[in-house]
Amino acid sequence: MDKIDMKQWMADVIANPKVQAIPVMTHPGIEALGKTVREAVSDGQTHYEAVRLLSERYPSAAAATIMDLTVEAEAFGAAVHFSDDAVPAVVGRLLADETAIDRLEIPALNRGRIAAYLKANMLAARNITDRPVLAGCIGPYSLAGRLYDMSEIMMLIYLNREAAEQLLTKCTEFITRYCMALKATGVAGVVMAEPAAGLLSNEDCARFSSAFIRRVVEKVQDDHFIVVLHNCGNTGHCTRASLQTGAAAYHFGNKIEMVDALKELPADVLGMGNIDPVSLFKMGTPEEMYAAVQSLLERTRSYPNFVLSSGCDIPPHTPMANIEAFYDALRAFNR
Repeated sequence: MDKIDMKQWMADVIANPKVQAIPVMTHPGIEALGKTVREAVSDGQTHYEAVRLLSERYPSAAAATIMDLTVEAEAFGAAVHFSDDAVPAVVGRLLADETAIDRLEIPALNRGRIAAYLKANMLAARNITDRPVLAGCIGPYSLAGRLYDMSEIMMLIYLNREAAEQLLTKCTEFITRYCMALKATGVAGVVMAEPAAGLLSNEDCARFSSAFIRRVVEKVQDDHFIVVLHNCGNTGHCTRASLQTGAAAYHFGNKIEMVDALKELPADVLGMGNIDPVSLFKMGTPEEMYAAVQSLLERTRSYPNFVLSSGCDIPPHTPMANIEAFYDALRAFNR
């Protein structure tokens, strides 16, 4: 299996006069297979087949696997709620207090559903050969929040910085190992979802998120494997902190004005986003979708490093007509 030169791939995306699209979507593929979310997030074969189906149906510049922000927390021992038609969710709090952080062990990569996700990525990398495959993982601060409770971790970084940094170090170590294992499957990169960092100030985001993500980036990113940092909580207040990670590409949520985000990015990194996944992809009409995509493409026309995408993972039960309208508007603009 030939590895894709991702530096060259990014340069080609930027040099291409036509805008490329990489929506973060797997749920439409799961539904087209007649499978449930529960089946796809538990079985690597089903997960892969959903990704492959979408890669065959739509001209995405890269194929993305499921964005599931519970896999790593579950490996640590967190309880997860599953359902047939909604994304999994962490329930309860694994770490009751600061002493529990001290006792927390970094899990092996055979815990929970990690093996199912590695299988899905391996199958995708092996069989989807006409474009890069991007895996998914969670960011360190978002993982820490899922283990310690999101409001409690925000208190902890002010009340006991050392304990917070100890937890973040353990989360980062696990995420690094997981990303190394994902890299070994042959995928060309990982979309790291760090939405909880959007709740922090720029200064705190730099200290408690970006500094730890940078450790992962320095270990795993190279010519054949990129890190795409996704922070849908960023309204523009922590873009500068995000850039300190050294990630190759940045994926923005729909809360930010995309042009403002692109203004802050270096010209040689990709800026992806940011059509609203709920109000447009899931709840909008095809006409509203078409108009929104056209408007975004016009506003970002002067940024060759812009990649059209959804603002976050496209949710279950998104009408196919809206996805078609998304691509129709892109095709019309590129003509």
